[in-house]
Amino acid sequence: MFGFLNVAKPPGMTSHDVVAVIRRALRQQGRGDVKVGHAGTLDPMATGVLVVCVGGATRLSEYVMAHTKQYRAAMVFGIETDTYDADGTITARVPANALTRTEIEHAAMQLTGDIDQIPPMHSAIKVGGRKLYDIARSGQSIDRAPRRVTIERIDVLDFTVDDGAGTATAAVDVTCSAGTYIRSIAHDLGGLLGTGAHLSALERTASGRFKLEDATPLETLKAEPDWRPYLIAPLDALADMPRVTLSPENAAHLAHGRAIPADIPDGVTAAAIYAGELAAIVTAQGSAWHPHKVFLHSEASDPLKR
Repeated sequence: MFGFLNVAKPPGMTSHDVVAVIRRALRQQGRGDVKVGHAGTLDPMATGVLVVCVGGATRLSEYVMAHTKQYRAAMVFGIETDTYDADGTITARVPANALTRTEIEHAAMQLTGDIDQIPPMHSAIKVGGRKLYDIARSGQSIDRAPRRVTIERIDVLDFTVDDGAGTATAAVDVTCSAGTYIRSIAHDLGGLLGTGAHLSALERTASGRFKLEDATPLETLKAEPDWRPYLIAPLDALADMPRVTLSPENAAHLAHGRAIPADIPDGVTAAAIYAGELAAIVTAQGSAWHPHKVFLHSEASDPLKR
């Protein structure tokens, strides 16, 4: 098996939990030796698109993870939590029922574009060899280096006020680069508005070409022994990557780890195709394509690895 599954992640599961379910299903199919991974973590409370890499596609996760992400989120203003989401402990309350939709939209504009975002303490980022959430669970909080991310747009879809609770809730769509924390967007919006805020719901609606409307429920994959209708070919997943078609001779060179001629600027990464299939990921340097990840056997005439 060699491809990607577009899984509709249910709430209450970690991304690793989903991968474990896929592994168990493969073992039941007699394919326990097939590698499985995911391309882009979703928090347990989050739902939506989780791209699962199967077989040789685990070596392509970095390219799929780099794709633009789209989310639908609910943000509650007036309540801050230590995790920046509804799973955390409330750390502050500030009346927010006087907020307006226009104020939130104006604050959102300040967070669009290329920005430096500080990740939450409750995240898997490592500092000094320790994951931040492990440090947070020990009761500590440390300075985190900001990370450059791109937020293309934040669109406010709906806005409601709860006078009794003293809160306001906004439903938003976010389009952003990989590595963006939607929890931090909620937290930062609350900071800009002076009310505090946290994320109360999150759904990933797209990760590159993987769309929520095309995602397969996890229960379907558990019950279905034949995954061929659901498996997305690597070339389809990497549709936005430049391509180079290989001759049998050049395919043989790449299969043996040798570079092949290229008339293209240095630094370009491309999908090398042989016999209609992904043969390798190559990078241009010094007028040559250098193999970065090879999926051919040592003899180019052999079938691609599965």
